Amino acid sequence: MNALNTLFVLSPGAYVTKDHLNLVVTVEGEVRMRVPIHGLASVVCFGHVMMSPGAMGSAAANGVLVAFFSRTGRFVARVEGVGRGSLRLRRAQLRTSEDSAATREISRAIVLGKVANSRQLLLRRARETESPEASAELASAAGHLSRLVPSITRAETADEIRGYEGDAAARYFGAFGSCISAPGFQFEKRSRRPPRDPVNALLSFAYAILLNDCVAALQGVGLDSDAGFLHRDRPGRPSLGLDLMEELRSPFADRMVLALINRGQVTPSDFTAEPTGGVTLTATARREFLATYQTRKQEEVNHPFLKETVPWAVVPHLQARLLARHLRGDLDAYPPFTLR
Repeated sequence: MNALNTLFVLSPGAYVTKDHLNLVVTVEGEVRMRVPIHGLASVVCFGHVMMSPGAMGSAAANGVLVAFFSRTGRFVARVEGVGRGSLRLRRAQLRTSEDSAATREISRAIVLGKVANSRQLLLRRARETESPEASAELASAAGHLSRLVPSITRAETADEIRGYEGDAAARYFGAFGSCISAPGFQFEKRSRRPPRDPVNALLSFAYAILLNDCVAALQGVGLDSDAGFLHRDRPGRPSLGLDLMEELRSPFADRMVLALINRGQVTPSDFTAEPTGGVTLTATARREFLATYQTRKQEEVNHPFLKETVPWAVVPHLQARLLARHLRGDLDAYPPFTLR
């Protein structure tokens, strides 16, 4: 697929070659796509995808960044020609992170996206649940999130926005237990280190894998995953990766966790209580989770800014590229991902 002037090659066994001024993608000898190289900004390859030396050299010579990722989304390598501009992009990122007004606006966009997606999940579950009490609780929480939007929009500092984000998260997770219909699962509040119940164990596992995907996407585009905007810098913390993940938690990770529980794909017996008081998934449950996660990434979703249907797997990559465009000055504002 081709979006944001980026060629995403997802088909296993695909081979990218050069034909004059075009890049050609073939799968089992069949031409799937032919793209003029002068119209590309980057090529992103997932899994067992090969690229000929000629195609790679032509990409480098024309300023087209090439990034390789494993099948599961782990960043492997980035190939770029002389003067590609990653250093300039990182300098723009660091300058922006030290600009309080610019940091405030990016943080605002991220939090508005996160709140919109959280609200959509609550409203969807309020419609689907058979419990009137649960429906009322979910609708009430969604209403609270709606009422926060004007305050987030008017906030004058990034710290104010962080405060509203904390309020929204507390209200969202306060109602999250009402999203669960399967017997044997209870959720009272979010607990992290360690997760204290099976639902929190699933959420923490999902967020850890999603964060890895977001960090990989940022690395692929040439951004520093440690220098964030909403999340303050902290040694050893991928702050920008956490920023990018915020708007994707509810529509991707949380929905998948709820589906696994409510459809009975995981049961209370799939978890182990640790002596420290934490709860972890069994090896079998982790394999089931990872298989579902990879399947979910292949499902398609409408991208609200691009007005295109794309696989979930490329959404973090598209958002990383949109953020890079904003930092370079090509976009007036960062457009968060919101699920309709």
